[in-house]
Amino acid sequence: MLKTIIEASQNFCIHQIRVPHEIHDDISQIRTLIAYIDIETIDGKVHRVYIGATPSFAQRISTLYLEEDDSDEETLKDIILETTNLIVGSAKVIAEESNENPFVIRTPYFEKIDLFDFDYDQAKVIKVENDEMIIAIKELS
Repeated sequence: MLKTIIEASQNFCIHQIRVPHEIHDDISQIRTLIAYIDIETIDGKVHRVYIGATPSFAQRISTLYLEEDDSDEETLKDIILETTNLIVGSAKVIAEESNENPFVIRTPYFEKIDLFDFDYDQAKVIKVENDEMIIAIKELS
């Protein structure tokens, strides 16, 4: 499942951000805007997908979509929620098309702006220049 969400994240970087990106394993202990969305697979398992972005990563997206060079905190929260929805929604389509563990998605929720300190099963970090986005998954049931 993480593979599908990473593929969707890479597509987001390639087609939306249009700046080269790298994938890493180490989660930095830096301030991030964190949202999550719960997904349910066809076999009934529920997973929580966390998307955490540094403020500069969220600002990069805000500049791209809203043409704002200095967004306020509320706007950046909205941006991380929308980014979570876009990436996990795209992963849902990829999973359906490949018939690899299809799932349904629920509503994204904003969690906090702080260090990423959640328990997770798998995680990756996407770096775009000096900006970072964390993608992590935790099985809930």
